[in-house]
Amino acid sequence: MFAHADRKASYKVPPTVVTDRLVSQEARRVKALEEQKRVCETILSLSAHPLLTCMTIQRRAQKFDTARNLDAFADLSLGLSDDDEDEDVADAPVIIREGIAGYASLAKQPENLQPPEDQEQQMEDVTRSKKKRNKNKRKRTKAKASKWADKCMYAELLEMKEEPSVWADGESEPDDGLPSDMEQGWVAVAPVPIGKRCLAVTHQSAAGVIGISPNTTLRSRLLGKMLLPRFPSSLPPLTILDCILDTSWRQNGIVHVLDVLKWKGQDVADCETPFRFWWRDTRLAELPRFSPPSSAFHFSLTNDRTPAESAQQTDSYKFPYPTSFIPIPYHTDTTFGSLVSSIIPMARATREISVEVPAAAPFQPHSPTSMSIDTTCNPIGSRLSKIVTNQIPSDGLLLYVAQASYEEGTSPLSCWVPIQPIAGSSNQVGAATTSNSSPLDLFQRLVHRRLSNRMVNGMINNGMDM
Repeated sequence: MFAHADRKASYKVPPTVVTDRLVSQEARRVKALEEQKRVCETILSLSAHPLLTCMTIQRRAQKFDTARNLDAFADLSLGLSDDDEDEDVADAPVIIREGIAGYASLAKQPENLQPPEDQEQQMEDVTRSKKKRNKNKRKRTKAKASKWADKCMYAELLEMKEEPSVWADGESEPDDGLPSDMEQGWVAVAPVPIGKRCLAVTHQSAAGVIGISPNTTLRSRLLGKMLLPRFPSSLPPLTILDCILDTSWRQNGIVHVLDVLKWKGQDVADCETPFRFWWRDTRLAELPRFSPPSSAFHFSLTNDRTPAESAQQTDSYKFPYPTSFIPIPYHTDTTFGSLVSSIIPMARATREISVEVPAAAPFQPHSPTSMSIDTTCNPIGSRLSKIVTNQIPSDGLLLYVAQASYEEGTSPLSCWVPIQPIAGSSNQVGAATTSNSSPLDLFQRLVHRRLSNRMVNGMINNGMDM
């Protein structure tokens, strides 16, 4: 029944269901982090010894040549070369080096040579059947997957337990699903806005001007398809950002930047989480600011908008493409006290972001004898604009392992705590939440419980010391 459920209602459901402690989210997280560290150590060891790298390349080339059997053709000869004509070759066999074109006239061709009718019909049938098979093959051929498909680091839903029944041996904390190193090894991102996850990819333009020449595309998270036609932005070329396209981008022109994979050709995905977020904020703050595009901008080459649409755009401005890349706040202090006092309340709050919007056009007199005001030749910087504050609702809280690098696809190194309950997550083993319970509420209760237990244990220890 669940396989036929609505895809839009279940796309945030965690991909795995925990049925055993050996495959719990904590165990999968530790295994994934160890795998990343092992790969990094291997790359560093190869880069530290260039001789090993050259030897590896040579061995790979030898295997490739062996597979092609190049040595088997080394001693082959098509006859004596011109350099051997001076030697004594009396006993050598005579090799005819002439072609067979001279003997073609000796062969007598039968007159009126035509294939039988039944053989000709059979050949036509075979040709027809081959064409039909090739046509069917072309129909069954699947479209080539995009290279941007499933490149985002998609977080798993944090697996939490309301009332843990089993306490881990030798540990002072209950097995409630919260990470054991929650206060030291994690980075929180909040408030995460509501929107569509995508990748912002910039291309190397031949002779384009930043902010004017179209150089940016947005790719969907799962299939890698283009969400919008290529549009201009202030991002540098050869840049890849993990973003969330705001649901109201036509009204505010905002793309929320979650993470950075590459910046100006420099690969940043292999760096740790705090550095990537710091790099993201620093580089986005250095970008130049441009005035929003005119309402007359249109993606198509010809203006095919109706008069009704043009009149509607003059009443309320609509962004033709996103113009503002806003980073989502991150927090490196994930202690229980900081979570309760600032991070969780921020994950529930609505964020206010101010953007620049073109102001209304100047008054144009309608008298035939009056002189009209030409505003089309004004430079971009002198275009009239105003600042509008937008309310961005929150969708929840994201948690990243601090030592982890960026990983493509669904990963336990990033956990998602939404505000609204997720449809289909009731089958999650160990979760005692109801269908109307908020995962963020459960997360807050578990953090409060951890903090209260620590305070009680501290008071008991102080009493025993006295």
